[in-house]
Amino acid sequence: MAGNILAIDQGTTSSRAIIFDEDQKILGFDQQEFTQFFPKSGWVEHDGMEIWQSVLKTCRNVFEQSQITARQITAIGITNQRETTLIWDRETGIPVHNAIVWQDRRTAAFCDQLKSDGLEALFTEKTGLLLDPYFSGTKIRWILDNVTGMRQRADKGELAFGTVDSFLIWHLTNGKSHVTDATNASRTLCYNIQTNEWDEQLLEKLGIPVSLFPTVLDCAAEFGIVDKSIFGNSIPILGVAGDQQAATIGQACFEPGMMKSTYGTGCFALLNTGNQKVLSKNRLLSTIAYRFSGVTTYALEGSIFIAGAAVQWLRDGLKIVDDAAKTGKMAANADPEQNVVLVPAFTGLGAPYWDADARGAIFGITRASGPDEFAKAALEAVCYQTRDLLEAMNRDMRNLKLQTILRVDGGMAASNWTMQNLADILAAPVDRPVIHETTALGAAWLAGSYAQIWPDQKEFAANWRCEMRFEPQMDDNLREIKYAGWQDAVRRTLSTSGN
Repeated sequence: MAGNILAIDQGTTSSRAIIFDEDQKILGFDQQEFTQFFPKSGWVEHDGMEIWQSVLKTCRNVFEQSQITARQITAIGITNQRETTLIWDRETGIPVHNAIVWQDRRTAAFCDQLKSDGLEALFTEKTGLLLDPYFSGTKIRWILDNVTGMRQRADKGELAFGTVDSFLIWHLTNGKSHVTDATNASRTLCYNIQTNEWDEQLLEKLGIPVSLFPTVLDCAAEFGIVDKSIFGNSIPILGVAGDQQAATIGQACFEPGMMKSTYGTGCFALLNTGNQKVLSKNRLLSTIAYRFSGVTTYALEGSIFIAGAAVQWLRDGLKIVDDAAKTGKMAANADPEQNVVLVPAFTGLGAPYWDADARGAIFGITRASGPDEFAKAALEAVCYQTRDLLEAMNRDMRNLKLQTILRVDGGMAASNWTMQNLADILAAPVDRPVIHETTALGAAWLAGSYAQIWPDQKEFAANWRCEMRFEPQMDDNLREIKYAGWQDAVRRTLSTSGN
């Protein structure tokens, strides 16, 4: 049988399906955006059934486009937007409420209450996470408390919770599999990453019944069989990882000290810490990088909520950009005498600030500031925020030698201007791989290696290739002046309740 793998990459703004052959070459690609709902300020939702239909459509389109049938697919790997929370009826598979997206901040008051009760240290010790609306646990609680009758139904065992991977697997298998993987479980605020189990003490503090939760498997495992009625052939699902962990795997960051940063809707930097669970002193997250054959590898993660979403805002909100891909050229054309700084705290600030109440701000605008300067400020903000994360990682990991090279991926990594500016702000080389679709590649490798038709971990890492390296070129003094300006802008943006 051919070693073709179908990767389903279900992201925050679009669903994608990619077919890789046994040499990890892309044979087919399809993508479909879906609706973003913003019911109130700071609230973000998706329609779970629209996500499911978008996944079906992209898979069917990629089969047609590549002229590869489901019979020629050995296995499926799934990667997904993390933390986004769905609860559905176990009989019908229909969600009882829109999916509450990872960016959503509606549970900030509940998180503050848990903090005031002195519980953050307990949650951090067990989950590696902070008490923030970002994670799934408080979103689950919100649905149970705010959708009529749902708490009673949950107590009766009529409902199922899952992150997007679980929801898709449920539907792909016609309700036969209610499972997730260790990386997605580690982002819920309910999973003990040391003991690798749902933690009853934390569930009690959150007021959530354990009956809602899926079974947790390794990242490469037997997650279920796609029902024959879906694509015309039964296909095993053999790999699952949350998008940032899948990108870490796709970037072959298998050695402690290696790190990658993904630039999509948000920006996420992960540093492999090996078998060491590091509890950050700089408000980073300790998380599961991957789990193979029951052995857990950990990571430090810094999460930035708004990266590419700032460019989307320029395009769809302000309407001063007609194509996101043009922003690099616009930034290059910006007036170098102006220093416009955008702090894109549209849904609060993530690491290392964790200020749910902060809101976006723009500093330094003049009468001459225009679209080019705004585009430059949006792209520079991503670079400054990445430096915030890497400096915090360096403070946390003084006993681990970090690699000085950052591997990058995601949509914004395609912008040469942005990646050069990133190298300049970090004062470190930035490597962009030959295969840009590293998130999908990571999911595909999980499935392909488990099926024993793709290379093992060592060979896969040896095959990683750099397409372009960006070396820092900025004057040291200018770099520090610009970064100091960013830090000042952030200080002025933080809310009074921020850290």
